[in-house]
Amino acid sequence: MISLRQHAISLAAVFLALALGLFLGSGFVGDRVNSLTGASRDRIGDLEAERDHLNEQLNAANSFDAAVAPRLISGALADQSVLVVTAPNAADTDVDAVKEALSTAGARFAGQIALTDELVTDQNAEQLRTIVDQTIPAGTTLRAELTDSGGRVGDLLGALLLHPEGRTASDAADIRLGLQALREGGFIAAADRTMSGADLVVVVTGDALGDDAGAQGQLVARTAAAMAARGQGGVLVGRAGSAEGGSPIAVVRSDPALGNAVSTVDNVDQQTGLITAVLALAQESDGQSGAYGTGAGARAITVGAAPGPAA
Repeated sequence: MISLRQHAISLAAVFLALALGLFLGSGFVGDRVNSLTGASRDRIGDLEAERDHLNEQLNAANSFDAAVAPRLISGALADQSVLVVTAPNAADTDVDAVKEALSTAGARFAGQIALTDELVTDQNAEQLRTIVDQTIPAGTTLRAELTDSGGRVGDLLGALLLHPEGRTASDAADIRLGLQALREGGFIAAADRTMSGADLVVVVTGDALGDDAGAQGQLVARTAAAMAARGQGGVLVGRAGSAEGGSPIAVVRSDPALGNAVSTVDNVDQQTGLITAVLALAQESDGQSGAYGTGAGARAITVGAAPGPAA
């Protein structure tokens, strides 16, 4: 049986609920909530408008860069031959854009090599070492300090396909033998008949590597640096993520020895980055390396710009 006390409590709860309903219905709280919600909507609208304005500015800047790029880089690499090397995560659109920029700059295309997942994951380091040791061109010695897979395969590829100023490239038979052995081992993808000696090298990578990538960034970075050191210079290019964590450009920028061997450009997916890649290659042929772009560790936005944060 319900006691008088319990009955009184139940009635009090009913009346309290009724009073609260009338209070809310009066519009005081509702108006307050609507006021706050309206303010939030206004703020969101302002932020969206600001975003759209910034996107318009970015698009305008990219359009301007695309329009002036031919004038800025035309002839910058005249009489220079350039080898293009791609990491497994390089975007095809970036690779095509780099090659087009090189052509605009007057460079001769010396061929393209793709590094494979088999190479960058370094799962068969012993097999790779055997191939490298057996395909060193006659009269060439690889650098003893390069004991890691990236350094050794980069040094071999550089010895085969790149040459410093005043020296000729390796014999065609040596190039064919070395590339064939690496290709049959699954470490590279390349068409032998399109390969020729080059003065400079561009290594194209992509976005940030995942947490499960292991030492892939280190291998690509050391490959690029070792190859560049064999010729008249080189540039490692990628998207903004490539300057983060253990990604290739981040690895180069964290190691002064690598940074002195190869330049880096971390925004090659933008017109500014493509222009910078060409200008950095031209600067490399004069013996100067740099770190350019908008990512971590960049020293300037582009070649010739004042040093400082490039946000």
